[in-house]
Amino acid sequence: MIVRSLDEVDGTDRDVQSETWRSRRVILAKEGVGFSFHETVLYAGTETTMWYANHIELVHCVEGEAELTNEETGEVHHIVPGTLYLLNGHERHTVRPKSDFRVLCVFNPPVTGREVHDENGVYPLVTEDS
Repeated sequence: MIVRSLDEVDGTDRDVQSETWRSRRVILAKEGVGFSFHETVLYAGTETTMWYANHIELVHCVEGEAELTNEETGEVHHIVPGTLYLLNGHERHTVRPKSDFRVLCVFNPPVTGREVHDENGVYPLVTEDS
């Protein structure tokens, strides 16, 4: 059994930040459960384009609001608390938070915590053995 608080993650290598977001990675690949779980805050007034070419991501909004654009189709969605989206087709997408936008995210395959978005917004596929 794993019991872990967000406070325990703060300031560790599981607490990853960029100019447009902060992600606290609560469960990672090394836990060996087949997924990773993150609490992420994307900052109001920013824009982040991502493309998880190697991962499926489920995102559940718990606070704030944002505009989500599917860059492949141009389709735009208004995301508010209680809304989730699943990037099951590896869609390239852009998130534009209207307010600080707090989401809970699940990745499969799980991330290790060492991934960094490349110039295309992609996380490389990194395994615990890498």
